[in-house]
Amino acid sequence: MKRIGAIELGGTKAVVGAAVMDGAMRPRPIDTLRIPTTTPAETLARCAEALRGLATRMGGLDAVGVASFGPLQLDPRRPGYGGITRTPKPGWAGAPVRDHLADALGVPVAIDTDVNGAALGEGRWGAAQGLNSHVYVTVGTGIGVGVVVGGRPQHGLVHPEGGHLLVRRDTALDPYGGHCPYHGDCLEGLACGPAIEARVGRPATDLPDDHPVWDLVGDYLGQMVANLLFVLSPQRIVIGGGVGGRPGLLTRVRHHAHRHIGGYIDHPALADGLSGFVVPPGLDTGSGLAGALALGWDAA
Repeated sequence: MKRIGAIELGGTKAVVGAAVMDGAMRPRPIDTLRIPTTTPAETLARCAEALRGLATRMGGLDAVGVASFGPLQLDPRRPGYGGITRTPKPGWAGAPVRDHLADALGVPVAIDTDVNGAALGEGRWGAAQGLNSHVYVTVGTGIGVGVVVGGRPQHGLVHPEGGHLLVRRDTALDPYGGHCPYHGDCLEGLACGPAIEARVGRPATDLPDDHPVWDLVGDYLGQMVANLLFVLSPQRIVIGGGVGGRPGLLTRVRHHAHRHIGGYIDHPALADGLSGFVVPPGLDTGSGLAGALALGWDAA
């Protein structure tokens, strides 16, 4: 049994928890606390303080896992390992997240992206249990893509940035030029929450289920599913997030993904309109914190 602390560090808030784990059963945090994301120094100090409080109740901590917004430096051979790199979040570029927490808590600290963490959590205890490879996609304020193969989150030159996949836009159907400051009409630039609001003038949460923008979003996410299938060949794709969990959206995504796949790949997993291939999270909104606990378990 190990005593694991976990932090899901988001751009607006951090969720802090801890659990006694055996590595097999889904962990049940003894408590969770929510901390506003302000400056790096204040936010990380409050996260460390919260974990020290939880550790007192558990008799100590063996390790901590962090699933963080990014981009992150995840190559241990490069300067700034475990810190945030180029980010639009004011004041957070260069923040040494891992080092700050390791120094404050005196235990091993493992860190990965928030979406890689969510992918890991869904693989251990959620909608992708028992699979060798899967992808987790979060669609909300931005779009993130986490990839797990053989039970391990994937890194390469950097970590996956599938939210910036280039997709095809029919300018007659969708004249909106895109929200992304780097690429304009990439996937995130067309299908994230702020892009929807900028296109129609209302927050996505205020739109009815039959608003035509949802079919556009379903098409762009369907293109993403087809591209991920063609390039990575995952056994399942899990789609979550505030926009990703919109009722009826996954049905549209499956429809358009099936259309874009075009019958090229013949596999039983793609039968029944992709209902078993494109799925919602099994852990609901708890994927990220579960992934942070999994990272901490591995570090311990």
